[in-house]
Amino acid sequence: MVEPAGRPVADLAATEEWFVAHGLPYFVDDIRAEVHRGLARGRLARVALVAVLLAAAVAVGFALAPDLRWDDGLVLGINVGLLSVVLYGLFTLRAWVIAKWAGHRTFSSLSLLFPLVTRALPLLLLFVTFLFINAEVWEVSSRLDGGVMWLTVALFLVITVGFLLVRLPEELAGFDEHIEPDEVARHLDGTPLAGVRLAEDEDLTQDVAIEGLQKANLLLMLLITQLVQVLLLSASIFVFFVVFGLLVMEPSIVEGWTGESPEGIPFLERANWQLLQVSTFLAAFSGLYFTVYAVTDEVYRKQFFTSIIHELERAVSVRAVYRSLRRAAA
Repeated sequence: MVEPAGRPVADLAATEEWFVAHGLPYFVDDIRAEVHRGLARGRLARVALVAVLLAAAVAVGFALAPDLRWDDGLVLGINVGLLSVVLYGLFTLRAWVIAKWAGHRTFSSLSLLFPLVTRALPLLLLFVTFLFINAEVWEVSSRLDGGVMWLTVALFLVITVGFLLVRLPEELAGFDEHIEPDEVARHLDGTPLAGVRLAEDEDLTQDVAIEGLQKANLLLMLLITQLVQVLLLSASIFVFFVVFGLLVMEPSIVEGWTGESPEGIPFLERANWQLLQVSTFLAAFSGLYFTVYAVTDEVYRKQFFTSIIHELERAVSVRAVYRSLRRAAA
């Protein structure tokens, strides 16, 4: 049994706030129960049905309109359906809490990201710059309308997430088995439970073990952190090619490569929508390349995962004492 110092209820409330602030909403028992309800088979079936109905409604609306093409409506409908599923995940499953922490974590660890970028970026820029000045890439990318373009970007994103979901669980395999009971008290320093005294006969072995939604929470932390880094790099590549294109791509060249007169953007004489589409396509491709490079780069993996695993070990220790306090309070 844990012997709490001070007020157990106040300790519990402060600890739950600490979990949420550190991107661990599923470590809070009440939130985890709500998420379980959100993942119920009936609830997910209704979400899928709503997504399909939204996609169908958009497609039918385009098909009935005299000046619109039904296939454009189908692509837009798929995007709308996917967006509804993403929004459900962000709010009902508390993914936005994890994303907020991941964004803060990424910006605070840019010192680890910069060396990786300096190793990966030269070869990446050499390759994608060759694609940028390739007529076939311009011809294909410029003819993708808005819906198809974002569907293509979504495909790159799905491949990226799938690759990460295969590799990241390897980093979490068995890490909670190395947390000894005598290390739990040391991990409490700097948390709301600092000063809580553990009874000598307290067995926290079961509480330290991570499974179910709580393990999924840790995996989501790693996944979203990696995706935020990929997003930063992709945005940088996008800006680079837009600037590079404004400098070197004459409208006459764009017209010769695409077979269409460039669609100009107001207030920017040399800018056109074709340039934005090609830059978006290459930025999405660069994000996928960077993901593969980052996860397979041994130096980065050692630096990044060593740092974040220490944070996860502390979170697991706090969770073990938190659960013991809840049992005592009950």
